Formats: sequence, C-alpha cells, structure tokens
Amino acid sequence: MRRILPRPLPHALSLLALSALIVGCGGAKEDTPTPPPPVQPGPLAVGFTSPVAANNVHDVASAIPLQVNVTINGNPAPNGTPVSLTTNSISASLAPTVPTTLGGAATSVLNSNVIGPVVVNATVTSTTHSANESLKLYIRPVRKPLELLVPAYFSAAKDSPWTTLVSGAKSYPDVKITAIMNPNGGVLTSTTTANTDLATAMASLKTANGKVVAYVSTLYGNGARSEADIKATIDKYLELYPTLDGFFIDEMASGSNRLAHYQAIYTYIKGKPRDPGVPALVVIGNPGIFPDQAYADATDALTTFEGTAAAFQALDPQQSSNTWVYSLANTSQAMLVHSASTCTAMQDSLKHANKARTNTGLVFTTDETTVRTVTKLPAYWIQLLGTVDAMNKGGTLPAC
Repeated sequence: MRRILPRPLPHALSLLALSALIVGCGGAKEDTPTPPPPVQPGPLAVGFTSPVAANNVHDVASAIPLQVNVTINGNPAPNGTPVSLTTNSISASLAPTVPTTLGGAATSVLNSNVIGPVVVNATVTSTTHSANESLKLYIRPVRKPLELLVPAYFSAAKDSPWTTLVSGAKSYPDVKITAIMNPNGGVLTSTTTANTDLATAMASLKTANGKVVAYVSTLYGNGARSEADIKATIDKYLELYPTLDGFFIDEMASGSNRLAHYQAIYTYIKGKPRDPGVPALVVIGNPGIFPDQAYADATDALTTFEGTAAAFQALDPQQSSNTWVYSLANTSQAMLVHSASTCTAMQDSLKHANKARTNTGLVFTTDETTVRTVTKLPAYWIQLLGTVDAMNKGGTLPAC
C-alpha cells in the first residue's frame, strides 16, 4: 500500500505557528503604553486649590505642595489631562512641570532657594479652548524661634517684677528674653546717676541668659529731641550700664522724611566699640506701625504693631501693602500687644504672630491697657513663657 504524506503548510501559516510558539515561550514584544487621552473640547476652568490664599507665605527651600483643579464644561477633567506649570523665577523648581489630573486635580511641588515673591502659572489647552491661572507666593527666611521682648518699665527694687522676670527666665532657659529697661523715661543727662537696683536686676537677668536694651525717647523725630540729645542719652546709658546689649528706639517716625535722622542714630550706635567676642549693640525701633520699608535698614528689628489684642488679630502685612517684611527674618519684626486680658487672649495673639503670613518673632502681651507705662508682668506670665516654649518645640500649649 502506498503511504500518503501530509501536505506542506502554507508559508504564512507556518509563520503564524512560529509566532504563537514564541509568544508561548515569553518572547513577545512588550505592549506600547496607552497614550493619555486628548483634552476634550469645551469651556475650561483652572484654579489653584492648594496652597490656599491665606497660606501663601513659606520658608525658603521648603517643599510647597501645589494642587490645581481643572474642569471642562463644568465637570472634572478626564484623568490624564495635562496641566502645564511655569514660574517667573529661575531659582524656583517644579516637580513635575506637567502633572496630569486624577479626579479633576493635578499636583506638583514647588521649591525656591531664594527669598522673595514667586508667581506660578497653570495652563490647560484643548483643541478649542485654553485656560490659565496664576498664584503668587512669598518666600521668607527660615522661621526662627519666638522670643520675648518685655517692656520692663517697672521698679527694680527688692521683690519687684524684675525678680519674677529673672525666675521665669531660669525656669524656661530655652526661651530667649530681651528686657527693655527704662529708668529715666528714655532721657538721660550729664547729671543722671545709675540706678543700683536696676543694675543688679539687669546683671541677674543676663546671668539667666537674658538680654537688656535701654529705652530711648525720640519724640518721632520732630525736632523736640535733637540728634545730639539722643546721642548724649546713648552715651550716658553706656557709661552707667556698660553691659547693655542695645537700645529700644521708641517714638520712632515712620515716614521717609525722617529716615535720615534714624539712620544717623543707628550708625552711631553700631559704631560704638565693643570688647572682643561681644556682639554689636542691637537696635530695636518702635514706630508702632509698618513704617517706610527703608527703616528696616536703620534697625535690627522693627516693632510694627503696638495696640490691643483685638486689633492685632486683624494685622496682615499683605492688606497694607507691606510684603517687604517677608524679606526679613521673623525675629526682625516685633509686636507689643496690650489689653490681652486673659491667658486665652494671650495665646491667640501668639498664634497669630507665629503665622508665616504675620512673620512676627519678637512678642509680648500684657493684661494692662497700655504698654507705655507697664507696671507689672501679666498675671499669666508663666503661661506666656510656657506658650512660647511649646510653640517653638511643637508641643502642647499650657492650659489656661
């Protein structure tokens, strides 16, 4: 019997079988990634939802999360919709620069290594529409711990508030305290003598790692106290109290027309010789409001608020066009708050000062109705110290 051989497979069928065999052995070509869906036509809307407007001040070199919401025809954009992000600063970086949406929101992270304002732009484009939104942020120096600036205008006699001030400094060694002493209403003459009780109290506070600055009256630079008179007061202070750490220049003007007067005082103080290793004398100015920006160069710190606790809650450098304060360390700005009648009011004031947007690092509150003639420490003095300490360490605030 003749044996019948099978017919050869067609060439194409052989290749097909070979391909199937290769697939079965794991040698198939990888799948091509699915491209993101195109942006659908329709009216677009873009808006930053993070950070919120009230949280637009951040520390330099910190990671700032950004979130942009995108809608098309009023509905969340499809997943994968690209959002183009750019900034006006070469020192700022975005990662990623073209995030895509998930649930209608795209996220990225901004980082800036330079202090100053940064504008971030977000743009989405379809075949028929385009939308964009801008967000302005302010980059400030890294936050420093809060410090206390205490108007210690009271008597320094035995068992006076100075004793309580010193004991508080010893109880909270991590809280920096600068006391403002005021023995003669800020005016010293050639016949003024040293207050021995004050000298003793001052030495005790410095032993507890505190600092003391001397009060100087300037009568807003209106000419009633001449530059020569003010310099004579400064000289006399240093003669009577040579371990002073600096000066509190009170009744400071705020307008540019008196700037030269205060720059001359600042230069005079800074030119005073100091022993090797002893820091230069500090100058804290007190216009009590936001002054002309140039006053920042005539002081080491500016008291930009003096008033009630209720009024302080409304303080916002951005509403008064004083965003220049964000170029300064928070400890270059001070507040002196009065009429904070309760411990809770004190803590609310400190919380507001500690906000990046407020950027105030030298703080004090009193339950008296003025800081002009402080006669005692507030009843909540220990809680005040504890609150500053807790805020600096990220701990729980003391109970009121």
